Formats: sequence, structure tokens, C-alpha cells
Amino acid sequence: MRRRLLTWTTGACLIVGAGGLATVAAPTPARAAADCAAGQLISNGGFENGTSPWSQSNGVITSSASQSAHSGSHYAWLDGYGSTHTDTLSQSVTVPAGCTSASLSFYLHIDTDETTSSTAYDKLTAKAGPTTLATYSNLDAASGYTKKTFDLSAFAGQTVTVSFTGTEDSGAQTSFVLDDVALDVSGGGTTPPPPPPPSDSTRTPAKPAYTVSLSSDSAGTHWSGHESVSFTNASATPLSEVYLRLWDNAHGNCPTTPITVTNVTGGTPDALSVNCTALKVTLPGPLAQGQSGTVGFDLAIDVPSGADRFGHDGQFAFLGNALPVLAIRDADGWHLDPYTNNGESFYSLAADFDVTLDHPSALSVPATGTSQDSAGSAGRTVTRATARSVRDFAWAAGPFSKVSGTSPGGTKVNVYAVDGIGSSDTQNMLDVAESAIDAHAQRFGAYPYGEVDAVLDNNFWFGGMEYPGFVLDLVDRTALTHELAHQWFYGIVGDDEYNRPWLDEAFTDYATDLALGKDGAGCWNNVSWASPDEAITDSMAYWDAHSSRYSTVVYGYGKCALHDLRRVIGDSAMEQLLHDYAQSHWYGVSTTAEFKAAAQAATSTDLTSFWTQHRILD
Repeated sequence: MRRRLLTWTTGACLIVGAGGLATVAAPTPARAAADCAAGQLISNGGFENGTSPWSQSNGVITSSASQSAHSGSHYAWLDGYGSTHTDTLSQSVTVPAGCTSASLSFYLHIDTDETTSSTAYDKLTAKAGPTTLATYSNLDAASGYTKKTFDLSAFAGQTVTVSFTGTEDSGAQTSFVLDDVALDVSGGGTTPPPPPPPSDSTRTPAKPAYTVSLSSDSAGTHWSGHESVSFTNASATPLSEVYLRLWDNAHGNCPTTPITVTNVTGGTPDALSVNCTALKVTLPGPLAQGQSGTVGFDLAIDVPSGADRFGHDGQFAFLGNALPVLAIRDADGWHLDPYTNNGESFYSLAADFDVTLDHPSALSVPATGTSQDSAGSAGRTVTRATARSVRDFAWAAGPFSKVSGTSPGGTKVNVYAVDGIGSSDTQNMLDVAESAIDAHAQRFGAYPYGEVDAVLDNNFWFGGMEYPGFVLDLVDRTALTHELAHQWFYGIVGDDEYNRPWLDEAFTDYATDLALGKDGAGCWNNVSWASPDEAITDSMAYWDAHSSRYSTVVYGYGKCALHDLRRVIGDSAMEQLLHDYAQSHWYGVSTTAEFKAAAQAATSTDLTSFWTQHRILD
């Protein structure tokens, strides 16, 4: 996370976050891809780049003001003539053989002048090869776009033509309007395939899986419903209790809290502790190693006013860390650290989330994971977001403007903006995000989550904040490149953010420098330490007590130390070290000791004095 500062200094290195939104520097050449790199296969799915490679009837792809695009300015408009007519639209794609998941999605809007409520006069047929996926008609007309999703996993290893055919009779017009067509694939690995989550018998409860169903008020600032989490005891020590971290209660005045948990099942709740951010739940009986349990509860969330990672800026609400998540017990015991507003306190294991959000249709709800929308009750939409192997879940709600694109490496990128951010800034940030996500993927391993959402608000006091597949940011090239690097360091490669924040912030700032073509020259000019004991590896307890030093040391000196390490062991060795280190900790947890050991293994130079000189102590 980039906290507080839009312009910040690290020693004598000045990083200016304003200015032009130039394209991120080209990444290093890609390593050989596995047989299924997670990504998105449809080209020009938003129709913003002309007609290629689509085959279309004359005039289907258009930017006519007579209809509206779902995102951008172009869309595909089939039929709508009010006379006998057939329109077609198609594109052929090859689904790699190793893919175990292939999901076709598109946004569809239908309007009609037909008055019947029983006869399908005009039809749109969606196909994958010879297989009919769905048929829609004038009877399906409704205001706005609806997202449609289909499983194409059976086409792995095949070239398939995705096609749409609209047929209209001689009566009243029916228009079938398509936008943002995507074919997301995954399941065969990354570049190269990451290993499964590391086996770790010291960290528990393991394999958490969260199921959440919430409904919002008209403003998206109050949510209520139910959450449950299943888990397994990975440790040889019996598990008699679990702790839920209600992190956003730090934004209230304990015991008056914005996050309320009631009607707990699967265990007996204790009183809230750690300034109301921790809830102990005693299990019915101790779980032995390998045994599983489930805790459920009713949940209410009230978003406070303020442009914060948990707050609402006018009609735009941001819900970071709003869902209660399990604390970790490891070799050091339960981690029940306090909340910090200066950085992060979060330490969690990779988990699965299945989250259903019922909200007014006028509100967009960008969220962690891959989302599917379906019609709810009158005037409402149900967004179901699913995410696998992520450490947290966040979302936003509001009448955002939106642009979407796909990076050259195949990652779907959505940029949402609050009122007051112009379309040119939003488009520029989309370009930055597409370049940055690929730059980081080339260095550390392919982005595994298929898509990423960036939510922009220039009123954020903190600059930017990262969540899996979801970031909050200012309109700022450096800050967004930094937050997207967090998808790897904290997100994919986890760490204890309270006790060793350098493991994500320093690594992320180093990755940002690389993506922006910076080599760290002059990093250590005019360096000064606040005391003989101050170290890059200090915890948030130290940085909260010395808040003015946090950015300078953790971000600045931390990344400069990594630049120095690169100079000591060589560029190619450093590149290989970080790539392999990310792969070996993919969905796992990193420690300072493990990184130091990996670095030492990458060089014949004794690094003992290097760690001492750079104050990387454990």
C-alpha cells in the first residue's frame, strides 16, 4: 500500500506521483508458457479496436449514439431494423489443452417494440462451435445490460468459433446489443505452473473457505446477511478455538462498532477484544490434526463516511477488510496484533471466497474475484463473486464510470472511477494497469486470477491500497503500478504484514522501480537512521511509534537494499531469485529468514555482512 503521500522521498530518491501517465516500461522477455496460462482469449472483446478479428455483418460493430455501450464507446448491435433481417458476429479462438476451466461471458442488452408477452418473434442465438449455448428473444427485453456466462471447459484443446446470430421478422424491431465478450481460461498453471500451496503444519486454521450472502441498502453503505467459514486444523496441536478478525471495527469507537457479528453457530463466542477487532470462538471440541470445522454467523456492516479503504466518499462506498476473516496460529501462537492505519496488520492464509452481493441495479459492485450478475428483485441485481486462493475479499459500490480492456498477456482489467475523474484519466490508468500487470507477471509468474479491478478516487488520503484482484488508487501511474505489484507480494506470496511489513512493501516498491525502468541509482544518498537499532525489518509496532520513518525506511531503504542485492549477485541471478522465490512460496507465506537463505543460495558471495550493513536482521 502507498500510504498518505502522493509525492514521497526515500533518502535522496524522489518519486513524483503526479505528472504524465506514460506507459510502463516493457518487461523482460517471457519465460516459456505452460500449456494453459490463466488469461482471457477473446481479442477486442469490447469492440474498441475496430472490427478485427471479428467476422460481422455490415455495421454490427458500432459506436452509434442510438444504443449505449456497456463500457467504452463501441458495442455490437444485431438487428433492430423492424424488417426481416439476420445479423451475425463471430470469432475463433483456441482453448489450450491444459485448461481445466474455460468460461465465456458477455453483456447483453435487449430492447424491443414488440408488445407480445408470449411470442418470440425475434431471436438471438449464442453458440460455441456447433453447440447452442442459449437463445434469447424479444420476450427477454429489459433495461440495462445483463451478464451471461457459460462453461466452455469441454472445448479444451480445440479451436472453437464463438458466434452470435440475430434473426428478426418483418414486425416491430428488436435490438440485441452485446459488449465486453470474454473467454477466461485457467487451470493449467501459470508461467511456469506454480506449485500447490506449501504444506505448513505450523499455521492453522488451514484451507479456509468463506461463503457469504449480503444485501445492501439503496446507497450501498449498509450490508447485512450471513457468513460462514470452514477450515481444517493443519497443526499437530489440537485446535480448541478460532479467532475472527473484525478489522474494520478499528474505524468505530469500541464497543460501538461498524461490523456486527451475531447468532454464531459452530462454536461459542467470547467478548470482543483487541479494540473490538478480535472475536474468540470456542469450538464444541478440540479438532485434531486433519479434522475440520465450520463457524457461521449473521453479519451487519455499516460503512462510515470518509474516502478510506473502509468508508464512503459521497455516493461511493469502499469495503476493504469488511468481511471477518480467520486469524492465524503459528509457532509463535495466535496472531492478534492491533489494527494499524499507518500500514497493514493483515496476516492470513490463502482461502476460497464465494460471495453473493444483492444490491440496487444502479450501483456497480467491483469486487475481488470473477463476478457474475443476475437479476434480483425489482430494481436490484445479484452479483456473485468467486475467488480461489486469495487472502482477503474487498468490494466497492456506487455509480462508477467504467472502462475495460485486456492486457497483451491476457489479463482482463477493469477501471472504475468516481465522479470528477475524466474519461482520459480513466483510459490512461487502464493503459498503465494493463502494462503493469504484464510487467510484474513476466518477472514473478503469471497473474492467476483472470481479472483485476482498479477503483479510482482522488480523495483517497492514503494514495492506494491493495486487495486480491482489487485495488483502490489515485489517478497516479507510480501508485497504481505499486498496488498491482502487491498482487504478488502480500497477495500470492503472503507474509505477516504487521511483524514484517518490508516483505511486501519493499519488494513491491522494488518491483515498481523495475516496471518503470528505474535502477535505484542514488538510493542511498544522504541516508540517515533514527537510531542504532532501527532496521528495515522492524515491525509495525515500531513504525506506529515512529510513523515519520515508516515510508522512508520500509519502502525506500527496503527497495534500495534489494537494488543493492541485485548489484551484488548480478541482474540475471536476481531476476531468477525473485521469480523462483515467488514460485516456491506461491499461495504460501514468506519469511525474512527464508528469503535470506534463498538469496544466499543464489550466489557464491557470502551475504552475511550485506544483511548486517543493510539492517535486514531476521
